[in-house]
Amino acid sequence: MSKYPMTVLGAKALEQELKHLKTVMRPQITDAIATARELGDLKENAEYHAAREQQGMVEARIQDIEGRLSAAQIIDVTALPYTGKVIFGVTVELCNLDTNETVVYQIVGEDESDFKQNKISVTSPIARGLIGKEEGEIAAVQTPSGVVEYEILEVKHI
Repeated sequence: MSKYPMTVLGAKALEQELKHLKTVMRPQITDAIATARELGDLKENAEYHAAREQQGMVEARIQDIEGRLSAAQIIDVTALPYTGKVIFGVTVELCNLDTNETVVYQIVGEDESDFKQNKISVTSPIARGLIGKEEGEIAAVQTPSGVVEYEILEVKHI
């Protein structure tokens, strides 16, 4: 499995979820299975089957998170020297040259992307069009509705 980039905050969020799954969800499910077993016949015991199904989903998610964290290359953009270039992890302020609207995005790993929070995946068309460009440059980004030009107003390491 190759390394893929992840921000420090993204890694912390996965670690918190992993801790919750292991320390809260696992014991709850174990208790639910034990309680359901006490009810008798397991073949027709809906509570038992539901708890076993939930256990399978939790264990799969634990394995998924552990795999992602072990394959992650955690990048702390605040520790990198400021160059004005758009790189993974930076927050970039853009001006859409067609509409004159300003927008701010943080370029993050695929698992962390959340458009509602203005966190875009490094593999998204906008991020791919911005990576390597510098403040003041114009980036032409291919979108489903055509090419959009953005002026890079500011690059922040936050």
